[in-house]
Amino acid sequence: MRARRESAATTSRPSEQPTVTPGFGPCGTRRRPAFPLRTAPGPVGSRRRLGRVTIMRLALFDLDGTLVDRTAAFADAIAGLCRDHRYGPDVEAWLLTRLADHADRSDFARLRAEFGLGESAEHLWRVYVDRMAAAVTCRPAVLHSLGLLKECGWSIGVATNGSSDIQRAKVRATGLADLVDGIAASGDIDVRKPDPRLFELAAARCGTQLTAGDWMTGDNPETDIAGGHRTGLRTIWVEGRLAWPEGLTVPHHRVTNVLDAIDHLLTHSPG
Repeated sequence: MRARRESAATTSRPSEQPTVTPGFGPCGTRRRPAFPLRTAPGPVGSRRRLGRVTIMRLALFDLDGTLVDRTAAFADAIAGLCRDHRYGPDVEAWLLTRLADHADRSDFARLRAEFGLGESAEHLWRVYVDRMAAAVTCRPAVLHSLGLLKECGWSIGVATNGSSDIQRAKVRATGLADLVDGIAASGDIDVRKPDPRLFELAAARCGTQLTAGDWMTGDNPETDIAGGHRTGLRTIWVEGRLAWPEGLTVPHHRVTNVLDAIDHLLTHSPG
């Protein structure tokens, strides 16, 4: 997929409650003395208590199709935009086709030229961003599980291909902003996954650097998983939307739902 792009959503599972491995504590680990894996300064740095350093690991997540449901919001956003501007079914059909997998400002410049619309491309883009932010959702169980992950000593980052403004609008609108320590969107530096620089930027936005024991979770085999491998991250593939390409390096773990991915991280939490 190209830069400044969005992807589709994952499926839900019957049980929406995080699990804990039997015989382990709430963070999936037995009680043991803490030791320093990372000592990053700032609000997401390691915390010192009674001469000990609390371990902090980094969990990076893809946004669309992993943490948030873009697919369900998309049709509502397009319908609302067309209704607001009294566009006909031809415009709505064009948008539903052209923006099905991704969207950026240039799409609305093409829309304006194609149909001779009076509104500016920037205006239409802003309306689309607002409509998507209003419609996109992150399941409460996912937010709850991410909260548990932070309580267990993880720093949480987002590495996403997409325009900076729309991706950050989704993070704010879904409540993820209260849980995420840093966001790197491809629109920030015109570099997209699987380029290692986007993963490195996500870590820097979390106030740290990538180290052994950090993870990347996503639904795209090539941008999320292969990109994570190239960067030296351990990876979790949220399967279901895309088939696994033949010959691609396999993920360290695979799940059918992001909640299962967070459960896996909880069993590998710092002590």
